[in-house]
Amino acid sequence: MAVGPIYHLAKAEGWTRAIASGRYDGLPADRADGFLHFSTADQIKESARRHRAGEPDLMLLTVDPESLPAGALKWEESRGGKLFPHVYAAVPVEAVVSVDPLPLDEDGAHSFPDPLPGREG
Repeated sequence: MAVGPIYHLAKAEGWTRAIASGRYDGLPADRADGFLHFSTADQIKESARRHRAGEPDLMLLTVDPESLPAGALKWEESRGGKLFPHVYAAVPVEAVVSVDPLPLDEDGAHSFPDPLPGREG
């Protein structure tokens, strides 16, 4: 499967802990599921709307999948039978190529960078 950057919705305090430790371990829901939930550029906004609507202090982590531990990235069916990237390991901080805050707009939706990091043009 052709792979561009993959995206994760992190809480700001989780990212702060990751910087201190050198690895990002995900959200409690990730740990409960046994993997970190990621999305493609085409999936991330819908993921935010469905699963993180109205949550303050979210950060968009843009990750280079080539920098993940070998074998950690798996493409698995999820919402509507679509393939989603799931990461079965902690993410090394150096694999994160961009971190962007996702402020809430007046309707409570997250405002994403346009274009998404890694999707210029």
